[in-house]
Amino acid sequence: MSSPVLFTPMQIGNLKLSNRIVIAPMAQYSSENGQMNDWHLMHLGQLANSGAAALTIEGAAVSPDGRTSYADVGLYSDETEASIARVLHGVRRWSDIPIGIQLNHAGRKGSRQKLWDGGAQIPPSQPNGWKTYAPSPIAFTVTDIPPVALDRDDLAAVRNAFADAARRASRLGLDFIQILGGHGYLVHQFLSPLSNRRDDEYGGSLENRMRFPLEVFEAVRDAFAHDRPVSVRVSATDWVEGSWSIEETIAFVKALETRGCAAINVSSGGLSPSQQIPIGPGYQLPLARAVKQVTSLPVVTVGLITEFEQAESILRSGDADLVALARAILYDPRWPWHAAAHFGTQIRAPKQYVRSQPSGLRNLFV
Repeated sequence: MSSPVLFTPMQIGNLKLSNRIVIAPMAQYSSENGQMNDWHLMHLGQLANSGAAALTIEGAAVSPDGRTSYADVGLYSDETEASIARVLHGVRRWSDIPIGIQLNHAGRKGSRQKLWDGGAQIPPSQPNGWKTYAPSPIAFTVTDIPPVALDRDDLAAVRNAFADAARRASRLGLDFIQILGGHGYLVHQFLSPLSNRRDDEYGGSLENRMRFPLEVFEAVRDAFAHDRPVSVRVSATDWVEGSWSIEETIAFVKALETRGCAAINVSSGGLSPSQQIPIGPGYQLPLARAVKQVTSLPVVTVGLITEFEQAESILRSGDADLVALARAILYDPRWPWHAAAHFGTQIRAPKQYVRSQPSGLRNLFV
């Protein structure tokens, strides 16, 4: 076959990528008071030498009450910023992979147990719990305590928190920011009519429901270094009839494009426990394809991409520009190496690991 598209370079804004494989942000539930520690150094360190083109730090909360769990990473104080700086220093000493961060506010999905402890909401009266906020006082699950509806002062505070986190990311020298606008978190909560029942200019029509998410994007774009890209991850559908749809997603993407968004990462779901997701290999690809057809922005697809030929087929068909790996690269942190070997192409690897090449693959590493 011709040269694999998977290993062709591309550029997002001023950010040069050596191939089309990017590592998605993955929550580790291992922070202490919002601060990274040695687990994150080990976790990100091994992924930084995977051969992927870019690495995204897990969703960092822009405020303490914007965390999903008490063990989430934050980027809202000098202490949280310093902890990320320490990890970045260790990783960058040995890898030049572009590193970005996902910024998030959990909204009504906050104040929860760690994933492996069940993920149930912790009441604000209990240790590690706090009051949650959302567009409207509608709980995520029937057992959750309803969130407090954000008033105008609250909205301004959240916007400012996103901007402050973006300035911290800029000081840290991070190469890009991804805003989490999906998976049922606060930005997505404003977009979906299931969670946004406001009767002011931030609710009701699609234009109104997009207003606050677009304000958040503009605040981050203005605060982050202007020569570095800001992208957005969206949930293209709630997988619930009569809720946030692919057609509304396309309108949102077009609005982001006019405001300087650099790329769109297309995911889905996360907003409603009643979602009906047709899980299977490439189940989100039709959503990425629909977005790709209407935008000039680079489109990233994600979700159960595990096989080398599967990833190559996605790119060769033009349905997306990049593939994002999450659980697949946790299971196999050398996935890009193995993909390069599969396609008979070359990939960069640390000099310390060059001698690991199997005898039949002496030209794998450069």
